Amino acid sequence: MEELATALGRNIRQKRKEKGFSQDAFALATGIDRSYIGRIERGEVNITVEKLYEIAAVLQCEPASLLPAQTTL
Repeated sequence: MEELATALGRNIRQKRKEKGFSQDAFALATGIDRSYIGRIERGEVNITVEKLYEIAAVLQCEPASLLPAQTTL
């Protein structure tokens, strides 16, 4: 499961950067603490489905697009 959290975090970081958000600006937009965003992006925590939807809403993408493909696990 650790690989899943790491891959998800990597996808979130990539999409955040594509959208031009700094980590601080992204944390402010999502209402999630900046240090927790960092932990998500490093794969140190397992996020809830609710958090995934909140993140996807700010990134203007489908939550499923942030999930890693099974072949990357």
